[in-house]
Amino acid sequence: MLRSFINKAYEGTIWHLEFDELKDTLAIEIRNEQEKQVSFSSLELTTGDINFEYYKTPERWLAGIECVFNGVMLLHYYKHESGPEHKAIIAIDMVTQEELWSNYSIAFDHLTMNGPVAYSTNIQSKKLLLLDIRTGKLLRSYDENTDKVLNNSVVVPKMASPGNLIKGFLPVEPVGNMMHYLNHNIYRIVSLHAFNKETLQQHLFVMKGNDIVYHDLLNTDIQKLQPEAFVLHKNYLVYIKNKSEVKVINLKAAVQ
Repeated sequence: MLRSFINKAYEGTIWHLEFDELKDTLAIEIRNEQEKQVSFSSLELTTGDINFEYYKTPERWLAGIECVFNGVMLLHYYKHESGPEHKAIIAIDMVTQEELWSNYSIAFDHLTMNGPVAYSTNIQSKKLLLLDIRTGKLLRSYDENTDKVLNNSVVVPKMASPGNLIKGFLPVEPVGNMMHYLNHNIYRIVSLHAFNKETLQQHLFVMKGNDIVYHDLLNTDIQKLQPEAFVLHKNYLVYIKNKSEVKVINLKAAVQ
C-alpha cells in the first residue's frame, strides 16, 4: 500500500500551487476569506520539509503567486480588487522567506528558461526585459530566440468515461459520465464522484493493475461535481483534500 509522505493542512483555502522546476520546491497560496488575508508557504517535495508557513505581504488580500524559479518565489499585487490585472513584483527566497528585492514599477509577463520576463507599467509601449530573479536587476531586452519558455513537468489528469477503465475494480459507483485519470509508471490515478447514501463525495484512488493501493476521500457533502483534484510533478502525486490540505505521494519511491 502507498502512503502520503506530506500531509499539511492550512487555515484557509489553498488557492494556487506553483512548482519550482529546478529545485523541486512547492509554493502554496492560502486565502482566508473570513479574515481577508492571503499568505504563502513553501515546502520541499523531495524531503517533505516545510521551509516556511503563512508568509504575509503588507497587502493583506490583493496579492498572489506569479511563479517560482531556481529557489525564488515571485509575488504580485492586483491593480484593482475587481480585476485580474497585476502590478509589482516581490521576490521571496523559497527557503528562508527573506525578501530578496521588490519593484513596484514593473509587472511580470512570463517565465523563461533564463529567468522571468517583465515590463515597465509606466511606459505605454510594452517592452519586455529579462530579469535576474535573485537580484531584480534588468539584464537585457527579451529575446524570443534565446529566452525560450520554460517547460514544466506538471501533468494534469485526462478526462474519460469510467467505462472499462475502472468498472468492477472500485468499491464505489461513479456519478456522471466523466472522471479524471492519469497513468504513471505502474499506477493508474483516478479521481471521481460517488454517492454515499444521499451525500455526494469526491474520491481519489491509486490502482496497481486491478488492485487499489491508495484511497483518500477528498471532499464530502458537496453540492456539485468538483474539478480535477490532483496533478503530477515528475514522480510526485500532489493533491488537495478538503480545499485546505496538501498531500503528496512519491510514486517513484513506491516503484523502487
